[in-house]
Amino acid sequence: MSTHIPMDLYTTAASLLQEDADKIEKLIEVQMETLTNRRCPLYEEVLDTQMYGLSREIDFAVRAGLIQEQRGRDIISKLERNLAQLYEALNHSRQQDGSI
Repeated sequence: MSTHIPMDLYTTAASLLQEDADKIEKLIEVQMETLTNRRCPLYEEVLDTQMYGLSREIDFAVRAGLIQEQRGRDIISKLERNLAQLYEALNHSRQQDGSI
């Protein structure tokens, strides 16, 4: 079954998914700045839950034909890279401050 989906719907879907990824990144950034122990089970649970939720949103959008599978993988990969860089930067900053 082939249906025509307007291009602006593709753009909107990709934008909304990217906004959700950005929200996760911001949430994690705030948590990392305020938590003294980032190996806290609660922190890890929040991150896992948020990442799982985003992956399910992306899976739905791919299956509904709203975005291409590669675009979904790119959103997740970018978020994972940004979180790794954020984690490294905050660890480096705290090591220099003597907080760790």
